[in-house]
Amino acid sequence: MKRTVFNEEHEAFRAMIRDFVTREVVPHFADWEEAGLPPRELYRKLGALGVMGFGIPEEYGGPGDPGYKYQAVFHEECAYAGVMLGHHSLSTGIVLPYLLDLADDEQRKRWLPGVATGDIMLCIAMTEPGTGSDLAGIRTTATLSADGTHYVLNGSKTFITGALNSELCVVVARTSPATEDDRRAGLSLLVVPTDSQGFAFGRKLQKIGLRSSDTNELSFADVRVPAENLLGEEGQGFEYLGRNLVRERLAIGAEAIARARAAITFARDYVRERQVFGTPVAHFQNTKFVLAECDTEVVAAEALCDRALDLEEAGELSAADAARVKLFGTEVAGRVIDKCLQLHGGYGYILEYPIARMYADTRVNRIYGGTSEVMRSIIAKDLEL
Repeated sequence: MKRTVFNEEHEAFRAMIRDFVTREVVPHFADWEEAGLPPRELYRKLGALGVMGFGIPEEYGGPGDPGYKYQAVFHEECAYAGVMLGHHSLSTGIVLPYLLDLADDEQRKRWLPGVATGDIMLCIAMTEPGTGSDLAGIRTTATLSADGTHYVLNGSKTFITGALNSELCVVVARTSPATEDDRRAGLSLLVVPTDSQGFAFGRKLQKIGLRSSDTNELSFADVRVPAENLLGEEGQGFEYLGRNLVRERLAIGAEAIARARAAITFARDYVRERQVFGTPVAHFQNTKFVLAECDTEVVAAEALCDRALDLEEAGELSAADAARVKLFGTEVAGRVIDKCLQLHGGYGYILEYPIARMYADTRVNRIYGGTSEVMRSIIAKDLEL
């Protein structure tokens, strides 16, 4: 089905990204997965390409806000090539918007130019051992000094993506106790340099997928954070965290759908070449029917996602609609990629084939950014149930 969501400028951007990925990523991706993260220089190359600072005003070295569709194109091209660029999408698509929305003029001058060039990468530390999605249960504390010049940060975090390759970490910490009426009160956002004294990297967590993106435990022992690194207002952290969820969930759904589309391409190419009993696998009716079903599901998911991209660009995408894209897109991706792996037979379980990596990488899409169960709850609430 013909897609009309992207214009000629988007397609020109797509060609540029495809060329970059082909030259700078694909030949080295296996090494990055083996190392557990890409080389730091990758992000400076992306900065030179102008894709590290979506939304950063030109006065700070960024491209301005060209619209989220350009980021969607970027994610699609990485998916179609069967690669990922470390925590690029997290830094630019999830963490950077907090700086764009909340940073004051002085903070913008301090941080945004470096982000635009790729010299400053961003991560965010929310989840703690034992808290999971219950951000109101955060125990990490940030105590303001008597003279008001700095906070003293203590606590620990887990499941933190990209910290090893980041210069700044947005840390969610409790600056005052919760109240009886509101467990969410008292949380604040602090921008913490990762080379601060007392900022320590714990275990590097071994994941079943997303192997080219590091995930770590972090700990803070009396880390001194300048008061001028408070992002937004003190005590408003929980409210801020909810602002970016609509786009984040759209992004997760869009990326999953792109991977499903790529899986169909990988499977189609494989079954055309692979022979069983002297006949190409593509000639069997079961193969044709499986891929036809997969393609139909992905076309439906793309149509939903494309409509959401239009609504997002118009500023009209609701939380419930973003949840629909994430729920449907990630569930479709799970089904489609599983079927496409099956068509590869035993080779589908071998990591040198993109479908195997894609199978492992996509599973987490139904967990982070809000589980599928959470998405169903949001949609049910929108139905007044």
